[in-house]
Amino acid sequence: MSDAHASHDGGNHGSVKSYVTGLILSIVLTIIPFGMVMSGGFSTMTVFVTISIMAILQVLVQLVMFMHLDFKTEEGWNVGSFAFTALILGILVGGSIWIMQNLHANMMLGG
Repeated sequence: MSDAHASHDGGNHGSVKSYVTGLILSIVLTIIPFGMVMSGGFSTMTVFVTISIMAILQVLVQLVMFMHLDFKTEEGWNVGSFAFTALILGILVGGSIWIMQNLHANMMLGG
């Protein structure tokens, strides 16, 4: 008997092993940047890049291990909709940061 459970639509839920693996990976991907920030021995840019990379990896672990998003052809719509959502989110966040930085750089100081 397998640990994977079939859902009503024929898809498989994850096994206990995949959930435990996802949990351990999530904890490790959280501890690494937390340890870097708490130690204080790294430059700001190094910490920023590490936090960004670990956050992206954390999202991928969550999607694959807990949300069961994979790249099978049957789930092409799921992957496509996720990619579109990520693109729109990237444009929104990147554009907001760009606008705020531009406002900060061009703001008139004093009167």
